[in-house]
Amino acid sequence: MNIPMVKNVLAESEELAHENQKRLSQKSVFTINIMSSPGAGKTAILTQTIPRLKSHGIRCAVIEGDITSTLDSELIYALNVPVVQVNTAPFGGDCHIGPHFISAALEMINLDAIDLLFVENVGNLVCPAEFNLGEDRKVVVLSLPEGDDKPLKYPLMFRVCHLCLVNKTDLTPYLDVNFENMREHICLVNGEMMVLPVSAKTGEGIQAWVDWILKERAGVFN
Repeated sequence: MNIPMVKNVLAESEELAHENQKRLSQKSVFTINIMSSPGAGKTAILTQTIPRLKSHGIRCAVIEGDITSTLDSELIYALNVPVVQVNTAPFGGDCHIGPHFISAALEMINLDAIDLLFVENVGNLVCPAEFNLGEDRKVVVLSLPEGDDKPLKYPLMFRVCHLCLVNKTDLTPYLDVNFENMREHICLVNGEMMVLPVSAKTGEGIQAWVDWILKERAGVFN
């Protein structure tokens, strides 16, 4: 009896992600996939982070993912680092970046001239968590105003990530949400995840985040 079977629809995606990872690894480029809901502060955190990494001699590049516009890319470009914009609107408006987008973007970046690649994924707490891109680490940004229930409502994102940055802690006096409550709910989903409070506005916690990046990168390439 010949019964047709649906193959793993993610198999091709995983294979391409593996090729991306192999290509980046051969060039000793440490890659971080940053994910969050819209407005959590990914770009603002990067504008605080990249200059600090530069001071450590780390050469950065960024792949910016959005459904449309180049608004975030323009902010990154002002930091004088290579940036490639990926817009998903021409391809149906995907709510995430797939590994095929990364593969195409890598053709536009001189990998010999960088040490670290940030992928700022499309703002969404669901879809981006489902796809590997070939990154070394996955990071989720959760802003305090979003509420402490998000890790419980969107658990996959917090299960697959290595680090959670809780942003906008400067708003603590004005909210009924606090960092400790948020951390508790994150730990209920993933007790091994590291959680760092940060404020892209004041710079609080950014150096601890930079130190984490440097340590993780050294663990991979040193």
